[in-house]
Amino acid sequence: MTTAGGAVRERTRPVRRPRASNDRGRPVLRRFPLPARLVGYAMVLGLGLLYLLPFVLQLVTGFKTDPDAAAHPLALLPTTPTTAAYQRLFGLSRAAEGVPFLRWLGNSALVAVLVTAGRVLFDSMAGYALARLRFRGRSALLGFVIAVMAVPGVALLIPKFLVLNTFGIFDTYTGMILPLLVDAAGIFIMKQFFESVPREVEEAARVDGAGVFRIFWSVVLPMARPALITLTILSFQGSWNEFTHFLVSTQSGQYETLTTGLARFVSGGLGGGTQYPLKLAAALLSTIPVAALFFCFQRYFVSGANAGAVKE
Repeated sequence: MTTAGGAVRERTRPVRRPRASNDRGRPVLRRFPLPARLVGYAMVLGLGLLYLLPFVLQLVTGFKTDPDAAAHPLALLPTTPTTAAYQRLFGLSRAAEGVPFLRWLGNSALVAVLVTAGRVLFDSMAGYALARLRFRGRSALLGFVIAVMAVPGVALLIPKFLVLNTFGIFDTYTGMILPLLVDAAGIFIMKQFFESVPREVEEAARVDGAGVFRIFWSVVLPMARPALITLTILSFQGSWNEFTHFLVSTQSGQYETLTTGLARFVSGGLGGGTQYPLKLAAALLSTIPVAALFFCFQRYFVSGANAGAVKE
């Protein structure tokens, strides 16, 4: 800028101080004062304990007697600890009528394992076909899959019963397992993952002479481990906790699962009285397999990394 006297005066600009950063050039987050952090930790701890309280009560009540559980339902320690509820569940007690818990457990395990294996296989194949193969009606089929996800399950109860009864598979293991082998949500999850896989990997395998199924099975599927583990957890949890489908597909007591058996148990179908220790002990044992599966593979859950893939 030039003044009237001919002198040149430079325009001054405000000096900006550089933001604090670490050695990698990333900005350093400002830490809260110690009192604020302690309050935050206390709130998180309190919410965590409040969330765990029902599970602790469920565990403790299983070791109470029926009068103790009815008189002190929120007590964290049983007055007279006993394992009578677990003995009755596993058929070790002769003083009272046994509960067919092991049969429920076996039916649930059989259905959950077969349904999970079927969903992982068929959902992966369908997802890969929708993501990579080009055929007539592909967009319409994808729209149909998304539309199925929007249909509430309650609206399909009567059609399911009619179809199973028409094909003669009502009240059989086939009727319990076959309709659950394919899941629209699983197909969509696998399709979205396969679309993120670089095409160069498949093109290299195709140049080597691999066919479509060989590329899917030997090249793409091993790269989909995070998505497969996520689908496995969701499928096992969904089939293990399934209730409405088993309610309309079975009638005999020999095909009862944990969900249908516990529902009949809670409604008073296996004796009178509250029987809180027995009910909560059965509910606790039914949640262990799903919780164990999730905690074993939680680091892979919702992980979308393509390990070993060639990135563009």
